Parts: sequence; structure tokens; C-alpha cells
Amino acid sequence: MSKHEYAGELPFWYDGKSVNEIGFCEEFLQQHPMVRVGGSFFTKDGRITDEESVRKEIYEMLRPFLTCGLAKRASGLLEMVKLEAYVPNLPVHEDRIHVANGTLFLGGKFRAEKEFCRNRLPVKYDANAPQPVTWLHFLSELLEDEDILTLQEYLGYCLLPTNRGQTMMLLKGNGGEGKSRIGVVMQKMLGDNLKNGSIAKVERSPFARADLEHQLVMVDDDMKMEALTQTNNIKAIVTAELPMDLERKGQQSYQADMRARFLALGNGRMQALHDRSYGFFRRQILLEAKERPPDRRDDPYLAQRLCAEKEGIFLWAFAGLQRLVANNFHFTLSQQAQENMEAAIAEGNNLVEFIKSEGYFRFQADSEVSSRDFYTVYLQWCMDNALSPLAQKTVINYLKQNSRQYNLEYTNKISIGDGRFARGFWGIQLLKK
Repeated sequence: MSKHEYAGELPFWYDGKSVNEIGFCEEFLQQHPMVRVGGSFFTKDGRITDEESVRKEIYEMLRPFLTCGLAKRASGLLEMVKLEAYVPNLPVHEDRIHVANGTLFLGGKFRAEKEFCRNRLPVKYDANAPQPVTWLHFLSELLEDEDILTLQEYLGYCLLPTNRGQTMMLLKGNGGEGKSRIGVVMQKMLGDNLKNGSIAKVERSPFARADLEHQLVMVDDDMKMEALTQTNNIKAIVTAELPMDLERKGQQSYQADMRARFLALGNGRMQALHDRSYGFFRRQILLEAKERPPDRRDDPYLAQRLCAEKEGIFLWAFAGLQRLVANNFHFTLSQQAQENMEAAIAEGNNLVEFIKSEGYFRFQADSEVSSRDFYTVYLQWCMDNALSPLAQKTVINYLKQNSRQYNLEYTNKISIGDGRFARGFWGIQLLKK
């Protein structure tokens, strides 16, 4: 029953026969403050992920007074509430984190007041939360000390609605190290602001990008090892600074801001079937888990014990975020992490290794080579090293795209004899034909 029925009087928006829709919407929004932005309701506690819950609240307000057509009337009034609550935009603040009990600013100031926001985390800020000893011990067994700093910064980065870091994180292991516990803890801290999903699906499905709207991070805790057929969507999301075109099934595409980050956990590196560019790998931080000790006894309750420390883990991640921001969003990377990236580049593009090889060619300013002859030598190198060669077009395009790095000049005036000229490069001398 409503408070009006208790008082024995009708609400001002109901005269006993009909509902004043505008009056109802005004009172509903007074009792349930919310705004409507980009197809979603937002309260001071963040986004309402289940629109049906709003319709249920409308139904409960009507129920004491109407007996017929109640479901239809609730649906109609929901549409009215959407119009009444509409605002063109909701500011996104990069200087604060909306937590369960208030607002925490990057400088460390906390206030209990709440404001309308896109993302409110279900974790409370407690400046006196105990140190997360179980979490820190877990990480010491999982990662090297320098890599723990990187993870701390990245998890802190995922608390803030920004893409300024321009990167995703991959945590690689052989299995059984406990990597997936990181995703469990992040889910506990971020709640509905985290989505579990598949990076491969983001590239494969035309509707997957829209599923990441309003999300802070997507966790892929079992990343598939097959090479991605394309990487356009991932790269666009990771570096998004302008609204993106999103599409939902059966709906007209629309423009929206995207601030989702990717955290992938798996047994190998992310590879692309066709994208051999440095830009694809530059957007990745690749950490490698320590090998699982053969005599280690796993704790079946570890996830619960870690989640019990979420307030302390939040403070730990927040310290990482502060360090990252102070460093202008440049992540702390260990020597091993940098070597991991170099290995990933070499594995995804054996041209990198070929260019570093000896005995096949050398860079020399007064020399030249045709594209055909260079590719022939590359094929020989692949055969000598039992590697699968890339397509001729891929090889030549790579050299063209990186010509400045190697002091090369692409031209169509390479002499191939008998007065003929072909495409090729100035600045390369072949040592083997």
C-alpha cells in the first residue's frame, strides 16, 4: 500500500477515475530521483541495469488505486518517466571515484555526499581499512615484485572512467597459478561496472561493442588462443577519445562514449591473423605469472578470503591509480614486461626477427633491392628457420610502413636490368640470393 492509502486520501495525481500522468511522473521522480541519458536510467548509485525494476516501482505506486489494465498503464507511464527524466548528458569526471558511501577524489579527499553518476562502485571507502595481507601474499606468489606494481596501476586505472592509459592488460600463465582470482576480486569491487566476456567476440560480433557501453572494464578470464581475424574494435575501444558508433540488435546504430578497458587472462599471448603492426602490440601490457610450485596446496576458499579484503584492496589499487596519474598515465613496466612485448611482436610477426638476422641482407645507404628479390631472401630465411612465411604484400607493406625507422625509401625506380625498373627500396643490400 502507498502512504496515501494509509492517510485515507488519494494522491494529487489520481482523482478516483484517471491518472494525471505529468503529476505522477513528478512525484515518482521525487521519490525515486533518477535521470535518463543515452537510453539508460542513472541514479546517485549509478546506472540502473534492470529497467524492469523501474516499471515495477511504477506498478507498486499504481497498485493501491487501479484494478484494471495495471500492467499496460505501468508500461505507458514508464515511457512518460523516460521523457520526464531525460537529460542530454551526464558529466564524466576523471578526478573522482564514486564509491558506495560517497565520493573519493584523486587527491585523497573524501566526501559522503553523492551525485548522479554513470559508475558507482559497490565498495566502501575506508581510510582505516586493514592492509590486505592475503591479497598481497597471493600476488607475491603470482607475479614478480616489479610486475605487481604494474598490476596495481592497471587495476587502479580500471576504477576511473578514462582511456588515457591507451592500453589493455594480458596476464599469461601455464594454468593453475590462480590468475582468475584477480577477475573475481575485480568483480567484487566494480559490481555491474565490470563485464565478463570474450575479446574474440568483441571483434566477431557486430553488437558486442554496445554491450560495453557504460562499463569500466571487461574481463576475459579464459582468453582464446586462436589468432583474431581483425583488431579494429579492440584498438578503437582501448584508445577511444571520441564517441563511437554502436549497434544493438534490431535498433538503429547510435553514437556513444566508450571507456571500457580490457583485462585478459590466459595461457598464451594475444595474436592477430592479419594485423602485424606495432600499434596492435603497443596497446598491450603483457605480464607473465610465476610457475605454480608443484607442492603447493590450493586453498578452495581463497576467492572468498580475498573478497573479504575488498576495502583494503581498493585502497591498494587507488594508490596505484594515484601513482599512474602522477606519471602522466605511463605505466611502470619491468624489464621482463618489456621483453614479453618484444617476444609477442616477434611471435606475431617474424619479419621483426628476420630484420634482426645476419647473413641475408644489411642496411646500406647506397644500395637498392627490388621488392621481389627482398621477398625471395625472406622466403629463404623462413625455410632455413622452419617458419611459415607471411604473404608478400604483408612483407612489403611492413617495410613501407616502417621505412623511416630503417632509413629506407620506397621507390618504383629500382633497376632490374635491360632498361627495366621495378618497385623496391633504396637502403638495403642483399647478401644472399
